[in-house]
Amino acid sequence: MWAIRTRSFDWRGGCRWLRNRVFASPELPATNSTVFTTRDSTPTFEERPMQLGIIGLGKMGGNMRTRLRAAGQEVVGYDTDVSLSDAKDLTDLVSQLAAPRAVWVMVPSGEPTRQTIQALAPLLSEGDIVIDGGNSRFTDDQAHADLLAESGIGYLDVGVSGGVWGPENGYALMVGGDKEHVERLMPIFDALKPPGEFGFVHAGRVGAGHYAKMVHNGIEYGLMQAYAEGYELLAASEYVDDVPAVFKSWREGTVVRSWLLDLLDRALDEDPELAGIAGYAPDSGEGRWTVEESIRLAVPTPAIAASLYARFASRQDDSPTMKAVAALRNQFGGHAVKSKDESQ
Repeated sequence: MWAIRTRSFDWRGGCRWLRNRVFASPELPATNSTVFTTRDSTPTFEERPMQLGIIGLGKMGGNMRTRLRAAGQEVVGYDTDVSLSDAKDLTDLVSQLAAPRAVWVMVPSGEPTRQTIQALAPLLSEGDIVIDGGNSRFTDDQAHADLLAESGIGYLDVGVSGGVWGPENGYALMVGGDKEHVERLMPIFDALKPPGEFGFVHAGRVGAGHYAKMVHNGIEYGLMQAYAEGYELLAASEYVDDVPAVFKSWREGTVVRSWLLDLLDRALDEDPELAGIAGYAPDSGEGRWTVEESIRLAVPTPAIAASLYARFASRQDDSPTMKAVAALRNQFGGHAVKSKDESQ
């Protein structure tokens, strides 16, 4: 049933995209249904096994299933790849869950998520909850919540950060929706998040989780751009002989230390000059949405906006903008222009 096709999207293609990396980590929370409770600053342990359905077992959904099962939670997963799936279709997935059910949607944002929620609505019952854990735009959330509310089904939007390191380190979770729904799903959230007091927030109403994740990703764009610009400047300098060693030294004792810096150091260990990587950087959507929101609310975000535009520039082999600049300099000042042959 999940292999719905539209003119713009092929479910199976979307699932292939999701299934890039699924791995099990040996360093996962202990089993025996132990979960972390985060309602106060001191973590406690309690036995609270819970059922959860997950739709989409790609690099995020599949690894989340692994972490949840290691924490003692019962997970039924569905994917169009039968080798990964615990259910043959959505109807089968729902039938394996005891009411009141909770189903976590982890498919690409936009039409794939909309179609999944629309397909789930008639299969679920009053009192069930749907969680959208993908990178959906926050403006989609209220429409999803309204659709499900017609049948008495709850809705939570959850921004999830952690990537392929989530099974080992835990996932940071930013949740939007009603407090009663959040409370009911706390055993799941506790099992997914890192141990300790950080890594979880009930950010506010429906849409708040995805909004917080959008801003998180916008900040991520700016941080990565700053590290990258520093890398290029160090590499261009005649003074610095060992650029990777400089980044490695910053990992302790400096004000710029961070997990992103650790990952850049790891990348430089593998390829000190990044010679095997093309200077091409896509954007997944959240950076654009962050800049759009900054315009709507008249909030200046120059660092985030510049980092987004830098990604656009990375995709141009020969910039039309700079061609126009060169032509104008030639017209008003007689400045020389470089031909395409000269630049090659």
